[in-house]
Amino acid sequence: QVQLVESGGGSVQAGGSLRLSCAASGRTFSSYTMGWFRQAPGKERDLVAAVTWSGGGTYYADSVKGRFTISRDNAKNTVYLQMNSLKPEDTAVYYCAARSGGGMYYFTYQYDYWGQGTQVTVSS
Repeated sequence: QVQLVESGGGSVQAGGSLRLSCAASGRTFSSYTMGWFRQAPGKERDLVAAVTWSGGGTYYADSVKGRFTISRDNAKNTVYLQMNSLKPEDTAVYYCAARSGGGMYYFTYQYDYWGQGTQVTVSS
């Protein structure tokens, strides 16, 4: 069982930065692929970025490439999402998710554990 707790959301003006953190419980954190999803009102929950257990494999949605960076610290059981050059269209609830296994996973149904979400609001 893995429990995930996100933090670091908030309100920021366009062009600003935020860093989201996701703290995981459980001794097997290092064996999980971790993902950050986001969901805006009336829209589906989509993958923003993901990182494999070793950190050697990463994925970014086209909309955030070059602006967001996902990283993980297995010693601290934490995954991060550094968000720079934020845009109003980045406004959403951001969710951390975990999936056991060594591959890259892109869809909500592929992830086993979810955090409660943290709101990110970007004003123009």
